[in-house]
Amino acid sequence: MTDNGITNINISLQHADEIINQALREDVGPGDITTDNIIPEDKTVSAFMKSKEEGVVAGLEITERVFTILSKDIKWKQHYNDGDKVKPGDILVEIDGPHRALLTGERTALNFLQRMSGIATQTSRFVDILKPYKTRILDTRKTVPGLRLLDKYAVKAGGGTNHRIGLYDMVMIKDNHIKVAGGIKQAVEKVRSGLASEFKIEVETSNLDEVREALDSGADIIMLDNMDNETMKAATELIQNKALTEASGNMSLERIKEVAECGIDFISVGSLTHSVTALDIGMYIKD
Repeated sequence: MTDNGITNINISLQHADEIINQALREDVGPGDITTDNIIPEDKTVSAFMKSKEEGVVAGLEITERVFTILSKDIKWKQHYNDGDKVKPGDILVEIDGPHRALLTGERTALNFLQRMSGIATQTSRFVDILKPYKTRILDTRKTVPGLRLLDKYAVKAGGGTNHRIGLYDMVMIKDNHIKVAGGIKQAVEKVRSGLASEFKIEVETSNLDEVREALDSGADIIMLDNMDNETMKAATELIQNKALTEASGNMSLERIKEVAECGIDFISVGSLTHSVTALDIGMYIKD
């Protein structure tokens, strides 16, 4: 966790293998009964993966790992790296290896690569709009269960910034917490008394009175939730850099420039990971 309470994602090989093996168990089960009965066991081939549209690629190492788990005889020649922009027709990688392994792993590998590249591509669109501003794009916890680290890694590959990984690495006091605690001040005090100071505290607010209370309570980050631009502008003037600000709620490509102009530090966008449009990538066996 960085000083501002925002997380950067790193995926261990062990965690990646757990996700990949679960995906292979789901798809392959006890065996690929089509491929294993048509393709000779000793046949080797060459293949390649090609982008069919413009975007940002992410997940190449995960994709490679799918095939190397299936066969130790895979040779992988990568032409792009995660975070690179690609165009229609670009060859992302060339693969040599057992025909069976390539066919059996194809769908699982592409599922990872297409989804992660779709997340990275959409993230890059938001990031590009905000280049003239200090504002950074954040992801959320609105991820596919079990795929959170891959989803957040893809956001990072697209130039975005990762918010908290889960409920354990940063405090987020939302409206339901505030109701039970009896107010923002009381909620912050309860957290401060129960946790070490290393944990950053973010408080969700919906109006200027709540912003004042969060500021007076010493919140590290103040979320401006579902506010109109005028209210957000007033909130940032009230906060005056005494806390970081995050705008949230129905953030779109069309709106974020106006939000950034309010002086916001972060804009969180749930649709980056909950409404993914996969990047069209195909795998082809060479003749």
